[in-house]
Amino acid sequence: MEIIYDNAITQTQVSQAAISPAKAIQILKEGNERFVNNKTIKRDMKRQVEQTAEGQFPYAVVLSCIDSRVPTELVFDQGIGDIFNIRIAGNFVTNEILGSMEYACKVAGAKAIVVMGHTDCGAIKGAINNVTLGNLTDMLNYLKPAVEATEDVYADRSSTNAAFVNSVAELNVKLSAKDILVKSEVLRRMYENKEIELIGGLYEVKTGRVQFIKYEA
Repeated sequence: MEIIYDNAITQTQVSQAAISPAKAIQILKEGNERFVNNKTIKRDMKRQVEQTAEGQFPYAVVLSCIDSRVPTELVFDQGIGDIFNIRIAGNFVTNEILGSMEYACKVAGAKAIVVMGHTDCGAIKGAINNVTLGNLTDMLNYLKPAVEATEDVYADRSSTNAAFVNSVAELNVKLSAKDILVKSEVLRRMYENKEIELIGGLYEVKTGRVQFIKYEA
């Protein structure tokens, strides 16, 4: 009997197993569409807390920025237990984050990884401006490869040029996605065996819409 995914359910081992990597991405796309159109699903959060108390079976992991305007579960219209949520300013990859993703996919069964940046990103602006401030200085160094590699088509390569900032943010998503497969043998093998999907995204803070970016190895 085919199991049909119900957006309102709390994930179980059975429902998670029935979701393919491609379906996982599709669910997130449909969720963002509902969010943009203000048609989000009504969920019983208290019941979901109770249902996930003994275990969790998320179907995706999302690496996103800490920006308060980009609350991951909300923008994808997901409930408790649906997705692993990794947040760090600038949505870049570290060994600790890779370890978290390896757990999410290899151990806990997530079927997809999304790397999501956003427009008007303060971390990207900080990297462009070479901001120095305590530990922030070292953190922003992770973003500078995207600043330096963004095509030299902008006369104004400052943080006040929104087009440049957003282009850097998009390239940073692509570079972070590449890092995942280059630096994690576990995830690379899962990706090559089609056990997981990997995709990028750029969230538009003015509209709430996620522009999905296909990963190309």
